[in-house]
Amino acid sequence: MERFKDRVAVVTGATSGIGKAAAIEFAREGAKVVVAGRRAEKGEAVAAEIRASGGEAVFVPTDVTDAGSLAAMVKATIDRFGRLDCAFNNAGIGGENFKPVADQSVESWNAVMATNLTGVWLAMKYEIPEMLRSGRGVIVNTASNYGLSGSDFGIAPYVASKHGVVGLTRAAGIEYARQGIRINAICPGFTLTEMIEPALAHAHDAFLADVDRRVPMGRVAEAREVARAVLWLASDDASYMTGQTLSVDGGIISGC
Repeated sequence: MERFKDRVAVVTGATSGIGKAAAIEFAREGAKVVVAGRRAEKGEAVAAEIRASGGEAVFVPTDVTDAGSLAAMVKATIDRFGRLDCAFNNAGIGGENFKPVADQSVESWNAVMATNLTGVWLAMKYEIPEMLRSGRGVIVNTASNYGLSGSDFGIAPYVASKHGVVGLTRAAGIEYARQGIRINAICPGFTLTEMIEPALAHAHDAFLADVDRRVPMGRVAEAREVARAVLWLASDDASYMTGQTLSVDGGIISGC
């Protein structure tokens, strides 16, 4: 199946986890892929893996907290492939863990907001004009199940940033609905990525016990499981969806 044949997809935060899995899946389904991220060695490795499997991909160094960097990434995409059809704005950080609101540092708050929320807005700021030029496009933003609920893990800045992504996605989805651009958000639950490594290191058994208690399916997701949902949102199969959030969380939100 090649749902993205002759299309160009950008994936931010594509050097690991859900972003890497999505970049590989986009390429597997025919897309030309721009692997965007800060870690050059890992990004080049993802692009090389795609090319080794017969796909087309290029790594573009990108810092989503820097407007100039995102503008340059989109320009590099157009210069290389001539168009931009799909964007998965996935780059994110967790910030400080296991700290109540009043104990969070200003530095952590600012870093989390700059990456998780402002970074998504900046990405869309430069992606949308190129999509408007072609008259169509699809954007998927990474929120979280914590963009739909609270948390007792001491990660308030992360929770706030992901609620912001949900609101931003809804607003943008409405604004561009009649201009051929669909904008939705994916809300992953616990997923085997670098993001949950601090929790596993801090309290491995307690974390897994909490997953068993909170997640109706009783396990964490593989990154590829979330990536497949991203591709569905980005495909024509989801052609009547915009401004929506799709939970891929093993049933967490349904059980809240």
